[in-house]
Amino acid sequence: MALPLFSDNMHDYEPSFAPPCMKRIAMARCPVSGLIPMLLLGMAAIGGAITDARAQDNATSSATPPNPSLFAPPVPPVVSTGPLTFAPLVRQVGPAVVNIAVAQDSHTTTSRQPLPPSVKGTPFEHKFRERMRAHGEEMLGAGSGFLIDPSGVIVTNAHVVGGADLITVSLADGTEFPAHLVGSDDLTDIAVIQIHAPHPMPFVPWGDSRLVNIGDWIMAAGNPFGLGSSVTAGIVSARGRDIGTSPFDDFFQIDAPINPGNSGGPSFNLGGQVVAVNTAIVSPTGGSVGIGFGLPSEIVAPIVEELRHNGHIDRGWLGVTLTDGSGHDGVQIVGIDRNGPAMKAHLHIGDVITAVNDEPIDTSRMLIRSIAAKRPQSTVVLHIRRHHEALSLPACVGHRPDEDMDD
Repeated sequence: MALPLFSDNMHDYEPSFAPPCMKRIAMARCPVSGLIPMLLLGMAAIGGAITDARAQDNATSSATPPNPSLFAPPVPPVVSTGPLTFAPLVRQVGPAVVNIAVAQDSHTTTSRQPLPPSVKGTPFEHKFRERMRAHGEEMLGAGSGFLIDPSGVIVTNAHVVGGADLITVSLADGTEFPAHLVGSDDLTDIAVIQIHAPHPMPFVPWGDSRLVNIGDWIMAAGNPFGLGSSVTAGIVSARGRDIGTSPFDDFFQIDAPINPGNSGGPSFNLGGQVVAVNTAIVSPTGGSVGIGFGLPSEIVAPIVEELRHNGHIDRGWLGVTLTDGSGHDGVQIVGIDRNGPAMKAHLHIGDVITAVNDEPIDTSRMLIRSIAAKRPQSTVVLHIRRHHEALSLPACVGHRPDEDMDD
């Protein structure tokens, strides 16, 4: 049987099989072959290829390694018994959770945008149509987000705000603010937007998701079906879920009910810290069946910091096509991009990469993530096996090409 091929170019990456009932709340930008369309958690842009949850096989970030200073120190749980009620936790974090409405200027729209499927046919369809008509806008969707800074910095999913002309943020008290996009990263489906308020905003801190265990309580907050702020609770039912949409997949699986419109909303530990961003659901019906996915803070927090400072993510690239071996003995190069970093480093087809610097490499996915996390123009040492001979070659990491570029 032929082995699967991988490339550190996204368009060469062949995702693993995703469950046929996987749903997400928005349409993605990068086409992923073999994926069945998903209803994204935020009722976002109709049209486009499916966006998905992002994760890894390990706890390695796809941008920069997690910086411990990004996380608040562990705190005692706000809720410490049972819990009999989540009310104290909701009162503490609720003001920092926001609803996001996304629209397109009807004067610049060449064709009428249909309503999101999660709204069409519900009692809320008329309400949404009237609201958008009154503002001279075409609604693209709605989702959730959360404030991480008193200056009005908000984290959400990229598929919630992608393609929008107008972004409106509603606070828990009903106050609305226009927002602008600071930066987004389609590969991990993370976006940062900003509002400008006349006073400091309530905000929530990051918690360290590496401390979250299977079976821990988790509370999800957001804007399901455009109804407005609401919360649900459940447990973390699995870690490290790969749903086959990106080499960076590394999701929490949570059983707290999340639905279309929750996309981009936070999941909290009992100390009131954000440990995941809700991104996707499995749903045969379009609603919650108790299987949702959140991208852990250990991945999201460094990406958010880079987006705040640079507006985009620079990822490393090696320029090779790979195939996994039969055991944990490295990955084999089966193709090399002309004039790419690998060719300049004198790698050959047939070489087996066993480590990057001091990090052992067992799978193609591990190598892709490891190189992607390196800064472009930085130098790494590739440990390889060539015809039973062990070699160490320095390689200058290149800039990862755009998703729509050729090799």
